[in-house]
Amino acid sequence: MAFHVEGLVAIVVFYLAILAVGIWAAWKTKNTGGEGDRSEAIIVGGRDIGLLVGGFTMTATWVGGGYINGTAEAVYVPGYGLAWAQAPIGYSLSLVLGGLFFAKPMRSKGYVTMLDPFQQLYGKRMGGLLFIPALMGEMFWAAAIFSALGATISVIIDINVNISVIISALIATMYTLVGGLYSVAYTDVVQLFCIFLGLWISVPFAMSHPAVADIGLTAVHPVHQAPWLGSINSLDIYTWLDNFLLLTLGGIPWQAYFQRVLSSSSATYAQVLSFLAAFGCLVMALPAVLIGAIGASTAWNETDYGILDPMTKKEADMILPIVLQYLCPVYISFFGLGAVSAAVMSSADSSILSASSMFARNIYQLSFRQNASDREIVWVMRITVFLFGASATAMALLASSVYGLWYLSSDLVYIIIFPQLLCVLFIKGTNTYGAIAGYLFGLVLRITGGEPYLYLQPLIYYPGCYPDENNIYIQRFPFKTLAMLTSFFTNIIVSYLAKYLFESGTLPPKLDFLDAVVARYSREHMDKATLVKSDNIVLNELAPVNPRHSLTLSSTFTNNEAFNYVDSSPELSNTEDN
Repeated sequence: MAFHVEGLVAIVVFYLAILAVGIWAAWKTKNTGGEGDRSEAIIVGGRDIGLLVGGFTMTATWVGGGYINGTAEAVYVPGYGLAWAQAPIGYSLSLVLGGLFFAKPMRSKGYVTMLDPFQQLYGKRMGGLLFIPALMGEMFWAAAIFSALGATISVIIDINVNISVIISALIATMYTLVGGLYSVAYTDVVQLFCIFLGLWISVPFAMSHPAVADIGLTAVHPVHQAPWLGSINSLDIYTWLDNFLLLTLGGIPWQAYFQRVLSSSSATYAQVLSFLAAFGCLVMALPAVLIGAIGASTAWNETDYGILDPMTKKEADMILPIVLQYLCPVYISFFGLGAVSAAVMSSADSSILSASSMFARNIYQLSFRQNASDREIVWVMRITVFLFGASATAMALLASSVYGLWYLSSDLVYIIIFPQLLCVLFIKGTNTYGAIAGYLFGLVLRITGGEPYLYLQPLIYYPGCYPDENNIYIQRFPFKTLAMLTSFFTNIIVSYLAKYLFESGTLPPKLDFLDAVVARYSREHMDKATLVKSDNIVLNELAPVNPRHSLTLSSTFTNNEAFNYVDSSPELSNTEDN
């Protein structure tokens, strides 16, 4: 394959343009946030993100390189097809559910990160435990999309994969480091436009190639391979449902999502943004689906690709860049390359910023340095943006299947964080004992179920499991959903059991070593139980919420409802209902 100077120039120009927009956004908003509020301005953008920019940035958070390449790959792979391309529907539904049930309570209570309610109700130690799966989820997600970019660039302009991944990661890290959420949001507007334009320009040219059969015919009839609409065998129904629930429910508890929710100018806006992003995700998936269908409808031995097809060469995960390279004119393939590059950076920057935000606020500030100055927190965020960007890049260089990494990134979030989020927001009376028990039960059940992508054999063989070509057993039973439900109910049962044992006097108060039941009503616990007074914040969803900053853990949150469970103030209740 020849080295394409034109392609390299196109990529350089595009990257410089994105970097310029990111730096401009950082400069434009450098004075946002008063004294002591700069770190919060970086995390949630001063809570003044409007519908237009907010809709673009929330959509671009999900529409990444993994989303586009993974969808095209799923549609192309024989025997799977569109029926198994679950991400577009799954993530769109997750945004709808997030908007209906989660956006309003999170935004109305004035939280700064997704982990805030956990630390408020369960304490800083539990917040630290939940940071681990949240961080791993963000890193797996970023690694998957960096891997997608490396595959795309190496196919089209024939440069070293490692170099392309590293340079792309540096660009995304650089403008995220200087501008925070503002830079991420403004660059997302440009990137989403490039994705839409680049891929839709490529589709007609690829479809009109002489080697491509009518995709309407190949959708239902085998021509060059099995029909690309695909099918679901009766034995695989439970696996399909397990994966679909993982994407739908596991797509909700992500800091990248809640960062946009919490940056909205009101709770109502946060809900509307979720619905707009759900529609945007479906629209942006259409060209990827068509490109996968084109790949499945192509006689590859009639192209310059070679005698063998991509599936035989084990390059199915690169079907999108392969279609751009071999079925489109050179100048069109470069447009498509820019589109995928945009997709990668639009999601990678979000994941990197999300991970650094949670670390700086929930781990560094609230757990270790409660007296840290705002300037110190800003510098911690900048350092961790660089470190997490480097970590995601390193993992991307070891990636195998884009879709595999994509599922893995939601696994830990779905099984551990989602049931905890349900409990902390909607179940009254849960406590730290139940949260820890649910966490451990869910983790153990997930690990003992095995993981083919990590060549990890299961310890529990559920009904219907079978060995693959590597003799690794595959589970057909929906064990991930079982692990999630087990975690959820364990949290509730253990919480109420601990509450009964301590309050009935069966266990002495001194055994409440987590200060989760008895001590929460003691004098020593007043620091944490009285987080704010009722006059600190009015929970009016139509008004921006600006939590006051303080030097203590107790006053870094703006809601006392999670401790009181029933708001006794009619005035506040009426405000929220309105």
